[in-house]
Amino acid sequence: MTTVSRKPLRVLAIGCLLAVAATLGASPAQAEPTPAELAAQIDKASEELEKVIESFNKVTEQLKVTRESVDKLNIQLKPAQDKVDAARGRIGAVAAAAYKGQSVSSMSALLSSQNPSSLMEQLTILDQFAYGQQQEISAYNQAKSAYDGEKTKLDAALNQQTAQEKELAGQKAKIEEELKKLQEQRKKAGIGPGGTVGLPAPHLPGTAGKAVDFAYGVVGKPYIFNAAGPNGYDCSGLTMAAWKSAGVSLPHNAAMQWDATAHIQRGELQPGDLVFSNGLGHVAIYVGNDKVIHAPQPGQNVMMAPITQIGSIYGYGRVRG
Repeated sequence: MTTVSRKPLRVLAIGCLLAVAATLGASPAQAEPTPAELAAQIDKASEELEKVIESFNKVTEQLKVTRESVDKLNIQLKPAQDKVDAARGRIGAVAAAAYKGQSVSSMSALLSSQNPSSLMEQLTILDQFAYGQQQEISAYNQAKSAYDGEKTKLDAALNQQTAQEKELAGQKAKIEEELKKLQEQRKKAGIGPGGTVGLPAPHLPGTAGKAVDFAYGVVGKPYIFNAAGPNGYDCSGLTMAAWKSAGVSLPHNAAMQWDATAHIQRGELQPGDLVFSNGLGHVAIYVGNDKVIHAPQPGQNVMMAPITQIGSIYGYGRVRG
């Protein structure tokens, strides 16, 4: 039986691979994407970028709440601290009197008293003094113990959130760089910022009507990262500012706004309700007739759009106004 050497086969295989590689290297560069393809790429990049922006907003909101809790805790402890400081001051005064040789003990009161009535009065005052200091210090110690436990939790949350804020702040320059790229891509694709100004507001009654009127009034303002007006807005900044104009407070984050609203069905939508999309990465305000006003994406302006054009719908929320 004749044995065939495999070496020539390996040489042939390597030669074929080199030929394919040479052919691929010599192939012409891929054609430029069409305007439609470029628009789709921009939309996808903007959607991902907006999720990062909303994450930044969420950490900022959490930090604000934690810091407010720390301040509130310090305010709650202050009255007890003031009482203890006053008690310590009185104790210090007694100690100073004792150091100077003045009578401060029950025995001193007994030896210096001129009559039984005076003695009892002095003893009663001393007992009340000691009891009062003990009560104030005991109350302070209880308050301080509760304070320390809560403060430990808040400090841990504050440290974690501060670290997240620092990490996201480090990404801010990168985010802004990506924003510039998206804006350049939009110009290249001939996609304008949109947002027709001067739309007539419906002037509906109630707080929801005020929120809707505000949204109409800022159509045409630019999308600005982490902004809630007056010069520009991101998506949750717009809905927050709209409802703030009606006297209702919302957090500056789409997911947190979802948690702050009563969830409703599509058929229950009324002007002023919030529409959430892209996995809680985006939020818009419903203005009626199957339309919303929203801050769409970096490089675009606040605009009115059909509800079907703001991404994959996550749900609907009614603000508790």
